[in-house]
Amino acid sequence: MLVMKRPTTAVTFRGRFLGIAVLVVIQLINGIIHTFSGLALLLGSYIPMASSSNAPSFFSFYTLTYGILTIVFTYLFWKGKRLGWIGTVAVSSFVIIADILTIFDLITFLGVVKTAGIGEIPYCVVIIIYLIQTHVRSKYSI
Repeated sequence: MLVMKRPTTAVTFRGRFLGIAVLVVIQLINGIIHTFSGLALLLGSYIPMASSSNAPSFFSFYTLTYGILTIVFTYLFWKGKRLGWIGTVAVSSFVIIADILTIFDLITFLGVVKTAGIGEIPYCVVIIIYLIQTHVRSKYSI
C-alpha cells in the first residue's frame, strides 16, 4: 500500500521558519531591555543620583549578563548556528531554575525579584518548548 504524505508548507521569513523569526525578534527585544536595565542598575549603584533603586549590585551584573548573553545567542540562533540554539536553551533553563529557587526562598544572593519569576518562568518554558520541537532541532542539527 502506498502512503502519500501531505507536503508541509511551513511559513517562512528569509528562509527561516516564521516561529524562529518571531522568537528572534522577541529575544532581541528582551536582551536589549535587560542589557539597558542592567547598565542602569549598575550605574545607579555607583552613582547615587543616577537611580533611586537600591538593587544589589550582583543583580545588576546578573541582569546585564543575561541581556548580553541573550543578544549574543539570539544573533547566533538567527545565523543558524548550533551554539545559538544550545545557548538559548541553557540561558532559559538557568532563568527558570533561578526564578523557581527565588520564589521558594532557596536562593537569595542573586537579588532576583520574586514577582519577576511570574512572567519569566512561563516565557522561558515557551521558548524551550518551541526549541525542542523536531523541525527546529533538525534545523540546528540537534
